Amino acid sequence: MTILFGIILILHFVGLASLLGGVLVQVKDNAAGKGRIVAAMIHGALTQLVTGILLVGLIEMGSGDVNTAKIATKLAVVIVITVLVFVYRKKSPLASWVVWLIGALTLANIAIAVLWH
Repeated sequence: MTILFGIILILHFVGLASLLGGVLVQVKDNAAGKGRIVAAMIHGALTQLVTGILLVGLIEMGSGDVNTAKIATKLAVVIVITVLVFVYRKKSPLASWVVWLIGALTLANIAIAVLWH
């Protein structure tokens, strides 16, 4: 079970890297009025959503304590990110605020994960 948890946690980090990396790549294009949702952002958001749910399930199966308020907050944020990514994936160029909002929500989710004990 420990190996499975570790593999899913690594995939969760890969999803984070993909999502945040996609946002950072688009910052320059976004400033030039050519921003768009790239595949890395779509795959990263979905990976974060699925692996996050799997991680919570594995913790619960192992009779670990889960901070449900923290998890609910993180789940709400990643759902908003995923919805934004899917709603705006075919729109090019994007409104400037979309890329910034996705980036800000991604950073907020990182802060919640690290700082909320």
